[in-house]
Amino acid sequence: MIKDVMYTYPNGTIALIDINLNLYGGEFIGIMGKNGAGKTTLIRTLNGLIRPTQGDIYIDDKNINTTTIATLSKKVGIIFQNASHQLFANTVEDEIKFSLKSFNLTKEESQIRTNKTLQQFNLEKYRERSPLNLSGGESKKLAIASIICRDPDILIFDEPTLGQDAREIESFLRLIEKEREHGKTIIIITHNIEFAFEFIPRTILMADGKIIADGPTEKVLNCEELIEKASLVLPQSRQLSLALYSMGFQDTDTLFSKADVTKYLMQFLKNSSERAQKR
Repeated sequence: MIKDVMYTYPNGTIALIDINLNLYGGEFIGIMGKNGAGKTTLIRTLNGLIRPTQGDIYIDDKNINTTTIATLSKKVGIIFQNASHQLFANTVEDEIKFSLKSFNLTKEESQIRTNKTLQQFNLEKYRERSPLNLSGGESKKLAIASIICRDPDILIFDEPTLGQDAREIESFLRLIEKEREHGKTIIIITHNIEFAFEFIPRTILMADGKIIADGPTEKVLNCEELIEKASLVLPQSRQLSLALYSMGFQDTDTLFSKADVTKYLMQFLKNSSERAQKR
């Protein structure tokens, strides 16, 4: 639970204003808004990288304001947009081992867990390679592996689909589903409105450090007023339904998803064909 949280940077910039949120175990949540809306600042408060100027954050009913970053990292894992910002070890293997250091594992236990993680993410062949010499895709995979190996209850991804092709996004979705099967809470910061609309059940919209909407994604991302306020664009399916309405099509106000639009157009073509045959 996030209660009355505010954050002001040392230079006086107010980044978060009266943030109140309830996040539940096993949820899949998207946080959206233009750059500077406060999204990254908000997630940084969840694992103690920065501390709220005002307000409280509770994880498992415990106020985290006095909890160390090392302890919070076992509960909350953040995978940042730029993988190079969180990779620094000499080798891929050492990167995983360092991430496990705070667990006080024996040398044997650490090695077993490291081997399992490298195998899970298909990184075994890069075991002795420097993270700096990995491709962009492999770096991102290692960054994710270095967090998931700690088995945190909350996983936060910052722009995970940026620069990813369809196959990589599909692989990411499989990973998300696997983690959710284990009861993990997944939070994603994204500008990819099509991805959010299709896959994320709950969306939080932010603007100017405030939460301006929080609810079912289909409802939130189809509201023109909210989308404009958040400096985003409507999902393509909604844009198409509005275009159909402007062309004179009837009953398009309930068309939100791709499936809705497809079904509507198929029925329209069927009806048109039947009318033509009767002439």
